[in-house]
Amino acid sequence: MKRVVSLSVAVAFVCFGANAQFGSKTESGHALGPANAPVTLDEYADFECPSCAKLSEPLNQLAKEFGPRLRVVFHHCPFVTHKHALQASYAAEAAGLQGKFWEMHDTLYRDQDIWSNSSDPVSLFSVYAMYISLNVQRFKIDMESDEVKARVAVDIRKGISLDILSAPSVFINNRQIDSKRLNLDDLRQEIETALKSAKPSSERNG
Repeated sequence: MKRVVSLSVAVAFVCFGANAQFGSKTESGHALGPANAPVTLDEYADFECPSCAKLSEPLNQLAKEFGPRLRVVFHHCPFVTHKHALQASYAAEAAGLQGKFWEMHDTLYRDQDIWSNSSDPVSLFSVYAMYISLNVQRFKIDMESDEVKARVAVDIRKGISLDILSAPSVFINNRQIDSKRLNLDDLRQEIETALKSAKPSSERNG
């Protein structure tokens, strides 16, 4: 578990400047599962964080296990103490513009030990883009674009508003889960409990 202690604010200032606008993206995150799922799990994570990488596969498994009853949403929470984390977030968002956010998400976590220790991680990100069948030239351009930076900034701003102080941070139906319970079995139990108390979709949408 990694402490942030307002480093998200520093990220925003480093990348965009004190007077910069955060862009027009109104919703934060990338989701697996339907918007009307009775349970939503929001994760705030850093691609260079080992604990986040460890949690990635359990969350993928839970998304498959619960199917349409669960919506898993990823939010960027890059640490300034992780020198390549912000670029990794840009890589994921650039892949997302070609419909491959989750493929890049999984690749970044799988190969975290490689690119996080590289002197030129951006070149590796381009290799990953080719591996997941992206238009690599477009990917490179998008990684540097204001649109991608704005998308990441929206997540940073969301994390600041929630006083996120560590990653991974997980919320289930807007209730933060104790960091000690961020494992497959405990999260499964938390989701099952949330399902029992969730209102039917007709009530939530009515």
